Amino acid sequence: MSFQLHRNPPFRAEHLGSLLRTEKLLETRHSWEAGKAQEADLTNIEDEDIKEIVKAQLDIGFHAITDGEYRRHMFWGSFWPGLEGMKEIQNPDPDIFRMYLPDIAAFTESGHKPGESVICTGKIKHVGSTYTEQFDFLKKLVPADQVKNLKLTLAAPNWYHLRYKEGRAYPKDVYPSDSEYFADIAKAYQAELQILYDHGARNIQFDDPNMAYFCSESMLEGWKKDPLNTKTTDQLLGEYIDLYNKCISKAPADMHFGLHICRGNFVNSRHFSEGGYDRIATKLFQEMNMHTYYLEYDTPRAGGFEPLKHLPKNKNVILGVITSKFPELEDTGAMKARVMEAAKFIAEGSGQTVEEALKRCGVSPQCGFASHSSGNSVVRQDMINKLKLVRKVADDIWPGEP
Repeated sequence: MSFQLHRNPPFRAEHLGSLLRTEKLLETRHSWEAGKAQEADLTNIEDEDIKEIVKAQLDIGFHAITDGEYRRHMFWGSFWPGLEGMKEIQNPDPDIFRMYLPDIAAFTESGHKPGESVICTGKIKHVGSTYTEQFDFLKKLVPADQVKNLKLTLAAPNWYHLRYKEGRAYPKDVYPSDSEYFADIAKAYQAELQILYDHGARNIQFDDPNMAYFCSESMLEGWKKDPLNTKTTDQLLGEYIDLYNKCISKAPADMHFGLHICRGNFVNSRHFSEGGYDRIATKLFQEMNMHTYYLEYDTPRAGGFEPLKHLPKNKNVILGVITSKFPELEDTGAMKARVMEAAKFIAEGSGQTVEEALKRCGVSPQCGFASHSSGNSVVRQDMINKLKLVRKVADDIWPGEP
């Protein structure tokens, strides 16, 4: 797909969506989940906390403002359980999962069963957005000319497919094959995106740790040993990229789409997988119709910047060189050097100068601060310091740019 380089969004300084909740919000949500608090009590606290965190983002100088994902328990939100034909299940049977997937394996290694999941029980149909009220509230908190910059994060369209064993993602009497299943998922995302667009949303970020699993040696080895699998991982990766392209194929041209990839960001700053982008870079950057890639790059487990040679001239990359997992503050000079190093590889691959390559870059933390509502191993001031550092690095490299 041919399109022009999309700017503003993305911005030079970005964060990935989720922000630390207050203790009051966490306690109220737990009480509500236990039936000890009214939903109105929870909503009131969410509203007040969102107002505060939006102001904090604006004060620091961010433009792709989010509501901190304060109305969610997990980063993937409520899109999937809101679909007709999909059912949220508590305490799912572990036998339905591919146990070698990094997050599933991590849960079982520590003696836990995989948490709640969503599974197909019938024909999938979009029956209304679960996000419009949330987005409409967020719109009221920024000037009208900044609504287009607000960022909304969505779960990956492959999220409830890869984790399930071959033949367990959907009933065979409902969908004969993946292609029919994927077709209805694409239609559901198309409907969601149009509704969000009609409410003013122009900046969408898909969160997809699954893509990083295709870089994981343990996952790839487990896949090869699984006698149930009928496709190679390369074939499945290609199908997922095609699914993404169909999901966004009918969106208006002025809607910005980004893909965030990380290797897990669970409670207490736990990660799930390791491996550089080398295995997937060509397909990911050149075949997927995303404007922007938000990539984890805060530790060696994400590999080097060499795969960025494959980034086409009409695409951006936001470099997640600052960690949201731990409180220690990175050195500003070292972070600027990392961005410059990445730009050299982008320039080399595209035949541009480093200065030209930098025009397609930005900086961010590697992931959110609270992919799970309980949050990472940082406190609020740590988070604020990290966000200020992101803004500082961006201002030093791209002075005067948002």
